[in-house]
Amino acid sequence: MTTPTEMCDISAVELRRMIGTKEISPVELLESCIGRIEAVNPAVNALVAMDLDAARRAAREAEKAVMRGDELGVLHGLPTGVKDLNDTAGLRTTYGSPIFADHVPEKDERMVAAVRAAGAVIVAKTNTPEWGAGANTRNPVYGATGNPFDPKRICGGSSGGSAVALSLGMLPVCTGSDTGGSLRIPAAFCGITGFRPSPGTVPSDKRGFGWAPISVQGPMGRTAADASLMMAAQAGFDSCDPFSTPIDGMSFRTPQPVDLGRLRVAYTEDLGFAPVDNDIRAAFRSKVRAFKGLFRECVEATPDLGDANDVFEVLRAVGYLARYKAWYDEDPAKLGANVRANYEQGLSMTLADFSRAHSEQTKAYRRVQAFFKDFDLLLCPVTPVTPFPWTQLYMTHINGEKLRTYFHWLALTYGITNTGHPACAVPCGVDHESMPFGLQVVGPHKGDAFTLGAAHALEQAFAAKPELARPIPDLSKLNGVVNDFRV
Repeated sequence: MTTPTEMCDISAVELRRMIGTKEISPVELLESCIGRIEAVNPAVNALVAMDLDAARRAAREAEKAVMRGDELGVLHGLPTGVKDLNDTAGLRTTYGSPIFADHVPEKDERMVAAVRAAGAVIVAKTNTPEWGAGANTRNPVYGATGNPFDPKRICGGSSGGSAVALSLGMLPVCTGSDTGGSLRIPAAFCGITGFRPSPGTVPSDKRGFGWAPISVQGPMGRTAADASLMMAAQAGFDSCDPFSTPIDGMSFRTPQPVDLGRLRVAYTEDLGFAPVDNDIRAAFRSKVRAFKGLFRECVEATPDLGDANDVFEVLRAVGYLARYKAWYDEDPAKLGANVRANYEQGLSMTLADFSRAHSEQTKAYRRVQAFFKDFDLLLCPVTPVTPFPWTQLYMTHINGEKLRTYFHWLALTYGITNTGHPACAVPCGVDHESMPFGLQVVGPHKGDAFTLGAAHALEQAFAAKPELARPIPDLSKLNGVVNDFRV
């Protein structure tokens, strides 16, 4: 596969530099992105609601600001996709639910407003599962989103539309969010970078369960440097979020320099508890052999995450009980199968279950802090399987063993969600079926800048090794193709 060379394929960091130096215009960049969208989006269904007239007006205003010599925001003139779970003023926002099929918000939520204020040209909403439930991007409003390397397979989720748009050069940066792996899993399946920040680093005024730290918003880009650029716009302090603390978002604009040769690194195939397909285990071991020499020390070691499955199941269910009660009481059929499964699982739980889950989460968190006294990073696979057909809602078995829930196959990522640590999905070559392989890079508590810096350093090192370099989808197989993703 050859690397595409059109303007829309240039990195977000370089595009922003070129806009600032008047080498390119935001208008011509937007038109390049629109051309790519028209060519390949029908083959994958990544971008859903669009307002190209509004985007063109915004691009023209961005061009005028450059020509006037105005102070330019960190995302100035960059065409951007916003996940369809985030309220976007004047642009249809459905959350993937028929209940909100015609919903057009009157104002941006906090994160979207910050991205727009940083100069982003918002082009489209990116597809997501219904209410973001699950890691297969499909819903009854827009249908499914296909993988850029094989549209018959899943792209991951729930930030799947964003990941696909980035992988195919439709947009240079996109937003995402993550509870059980929704930034990391689609990034891994699509060969791009997704970063789950520490809770509160990207403040949210939308999270209904404000004191629960498992759901966060964050950046996606083709590289860690591009994701860092988006992070600079998203991060900051806002008292609307109880986890927010004073932070300079612009500190993320350029990845922190990290010398891999000085790092002590642990790696694990399964975090000690997660089901992982044997072929993925073998692929990961092969990757470790290829990259372990980059570090001062790279040894197999696993933190004790305790009863991570029970902890996540309870904490996740609590949020569903709070959010969906009115609709469930009115008519459970208004909610999709995944949402109903979470809600009904919550109905079977007790206050004792809730208390035990919080206690176990705290104990595991403290054990992981002790683990990070000996290591700078923890590495593991992002996903336990290769992308499967999008017509299959979720994985039911791994290595012949039946899974606990529809989201149990996300254990590699939700195990880290439980601890609150920052984690980045980094492209790391391909797997046994020549699909993208994602490496999960977990950093220390509140070490967001360090984790993104380490991810950037790894991507640079991997680029020199064909077996680890970021894979590029073949656009020639998608140009002009129209696929049917109805569900």
